[in-house]
Amino acid sequence: MSATLPHGTGPDPEPGPLDLRLVPPALAAWATAALTLDAPTDRTVWIVAVSLLGGIVLLGKSRRAPESPVPPGRRSAWARASLAAVLLCVAASATSAGLQGADVRRGPVPELARRSATVTADIELTGDPWLSRPRVRGDHTAPAAVLIRAKVRRLEESDGRSTRTRAPVLVVVDGGVAGPERSSGGESEQETPEIPEVPDRVRGATGDGSASAAGGSRARAGQAGWLRLLPSTRLRVGGRLAPALVGGDRTAAVLRVRGSPGARVLAGPSGPQRWAGRLRDGLRAATDGLPGDARALLPGLVVGDTARITPELDDAFKATDLTHTLAVSGSNLTVLLALLTGPPGLARLTERRGLAPRLGLSLRATALFAGALTLGFVLVCRPDPSVLRAAVCGAIALLALATGRRRSLVPALATAVLLLVLYDPWLARGYGFLLSVLATGALLVLAPGWSEGLRRRGVPPRLAEALGAAAAAQAVCAPVVAVLSARVSLVAVPCNLLAEAAVAPATVLGFAALATAPVAMPLARLLAWGASWPTRWIAGVARAGAALPGAGVDWPGTWPGALLLAAVTVAVVLAGRRLVRHPWWCGLFGALLLLVLVRPAPLTRVVTGWPPPGWRYAMCDVGQGDATVLAAGAGAGVVVDAGPDPAAVDRCLRQLGITRVPLLVLTHFHADHVAGLPGVLRGREVAAIETTGFEEPGQEAEFVRREAAGRHIPVTRAVAGEERRTGPLSWRVLWPPADTGPSPAAGPPPVTGPLAEPGVPAGPGPLAGPAPPPPDGPVAAPEFDGPNDASVALLVRAGGLRLLLLGDLEPPDQQALLRSPEAAGMAGVDVLKVAHHGSAYQDPELIRLVAPRVALISCGTGNPYGHPAPSTVAALRAGGALVLRTDRDGALAVGGAGGADREVRVTRDEWP
Repeated sequence: MSATLPHGTGPDPEPGPLDLRLVPPALAAWATAALTLDAPTDRTVWIVAVSLLGGIVLLGKSRRAPESPVPPGRRSAWARASLAAVLLCVAASATSAGLQGADVRRGPVPELARRSATVTADIELTGDPWLSRPRVRGDHTAPAAVLIRAKVRRLEESDGRSTRTRAPVLVVVDGGVAGPERSSGGESEQETPEIPEVPDRVRGATGDGSASAAGGSRARAGQAGWLRLLPSTRLRVGGRLAPALVGGDRTAAVLRVRGSPGARVLAGPSGPQRWAGRLRDGLRAATDGLPGDARALLPGLVVGDTARITPELDDAFKATDLTHTLAVSGSNLTVLLALLTGPPGLARLTERRGLAPRLGLSLRATALFAGALTLGFVLVCRPDPSVLRAAVCGAIALLALATGRRRSLVPALATAVLLLVLYDPWLARGYGFLLSVLATGALLVLAPGWSEGLRRRGVPPRLAEALGAAAAAQAVCAPVVAVLSARVSLVAVPCNLLAEAAVAPATVLGFAALATAPVAMPLARLLAWGASWPTRWIAGVARAGAALPGAGVDWPGTWPGALLLAAVTVAVVLAGRRLVRHPWWCGLFGALLLLVLVRPAPLTRVVTGWPPPGWRYAMCDVGQGDATVLAAGAGAGVVVDAGPDPAAVDRCLRQLGITRVPLLVLTHFHADHVAGLPGVLRGREVAAIETTGFEEPGQEAEFVRREAAGRHIPVTRAVAGEERRTGPLSWRVLWPPADTGPSPAAGPPPVTGPLAEPGVPAGPGPLAGPAPPPPDGPVAAPEFDGPNDASVALLVRAGGLRLLLLGDLEPPDQQALLRSPEAAGMAGVDVLKVAHHGSAYQDPELIRLVAPRVALISCGTGNPYGHPAPSTVAALRAGGALVLRTDRDGALAVGGAGGADREVRVTRDEWP
């Protein structure tokens, strides 16, 4: 997002007003490109003609005007020349945008997409393939798809008609589609890099819920075959065209690839692309033995390779506004060039520093090496528009600084914007381009003054420069980031300050590992190990910042919301200029900000009333899914289900003050109950996980096993009759029966060890007799219709309250519970967690028997299933229950002593 100016540039020897003459033409070209990319052709022609004619006329007048000795005459001539430059840039920008916009609209592809036609297409890849992020849809995880930017070179319709075109498309390859086959002989036999691995969270998320392990392996192998492709590779694929989902971007249509006929490679990648791919693969291989975070982050820091970044780590970087470190940015190139030339302010002096003078390189040789380094950077990081933008923005940070003239950077930035928009008008609509320009402009215009002001007030020069740069970039970019994320980070500035010191060593050592990997892999591994230390520091900063309860606040993700945030930022800056004169006020506001970020539980409870004192059971608001918590002592809670979103359940547990989880119960393996598991595990000590024995959907069961194994958490199986206790809690498993699948190696252990409450016996609880022994060996599973039928159901006693948690049990299983010996214990409970999000499929006899005083329903706002069903809500209310639901009431907490004549208190979390 930003380009970092190197330290040691010194003060500007040429104080004075900024040179803004090139700014209006650059902004005019930018706005024209954004408005004319999808404008009608006749309108674009008129804009070009009028602007070109007006510019030529004004330019002629400014040249013919006699040189006036008075300043007003010179100002008039300068104004005409400036307006002429603006009009000529508008004409050039409209011409470029009109031609490139027409490439998207012309030809047969858009019309065939509107008809959803099936075609065979020859495509040329214009970017690296990447995996979509898996999304939870209802009770399953939508499989990840491979996405590729490409151009259609030839199109063959179903009737045999063939057309040559150059329309840009987004290729979507669903899981399970086999990778492209390679033709024999010719260019297609050129060497390609090793297959990049599929990110961990995607493993097992391919295919549908009933896919076998073999089918999942085939799907992953197919995805790996697509992910290995390099830009400039040419393929022949069959698929169906569809209109682009989002209008106004560089996509004429979406091409969804079918499994038959199979895709075929027509021509391999170009030589430079193969060379760049080989270097990137070498860096990936050099990082294979590193710890998880460093292994994932280092390729991203160096060349923007984010294939190994997990959704959890990605969320942490977004929450702290550190995502620019994972993208190819101007700061990467600036660090490398500064290593070569030293502080740019000394580049033309005899005392210049850096590697160049130590190697005996002259200024001309240094310039040639810097140019070669820039070219290699562009090739390795892919010569697509985002990389070209990063290269230009990074190069201008040294261009005028090499002469010691800081003022020259603003014209250089304006020139870079103008050239890039003329070269690629689609950048004018890109948020990444906007953020890069805003951040670079803030570093050039605002940061020097802010840094100087901090130095005058006694801040050390290095710290003042870093703080001024981070604050300026954040202040200018925050409104745009708020539009993208609907959230404002309160930890962005300190996290960027803490991470900045580690970016340069990680980048330098990472590029050294990249360069040495093809010739000396042991040395590359050593360099990568050295780079892993600053890389782990950056990851630790992101995780620590994101884990703070007050790391960010929700904000309207609209342009009016952005304008409001800009106004608030200006007000804060103006107030801050006055406050810095009063150290005591600065200390007070700093302490208040710290309290907002940390949100200590006692203070938060006083301010928000959440969680209420003495709460026994809480239902988190996680959307369409289940995540509930049973209080098990100070800072401890038994968590039942994890919901569909790790961030939502993590936020709920942090608000409740849960740091220890004696037991995590996953009632069944639907994604809306288990996909949030990483959020429960984030920063908490989890002693054990208990699940149902019916391991379907298979990919979600595999996901749970993998997450548990990665943290060495034992996984056991719940069976009816099992009784457990921890702290003030005791519970009995009512369902499923003991024959729902293979038996674990040993029976479920009692909750013991450091997570058990001191002085409270662990093991079988007081609800009934001892738990039955586990069956010997594997047994046949009953004929369940699906995972809901095998949900874990619990009867819980918490400080006098009796709670019945039914998971997602369907009516046949609810009826089976009524016929079981457990039925008598379920009569007249205090709290009922209604089964299956309050769906219409409930057994009325069970509702009448249970007769809860409070019925809680976990469901998402506007869910497509109509949960909760009006009939279910009516039946519960007819039995005298108070019915509350998370889609309307938010998170809920239950307290009280329970019993026949004792109260049950329910508190809503009304704090935003």
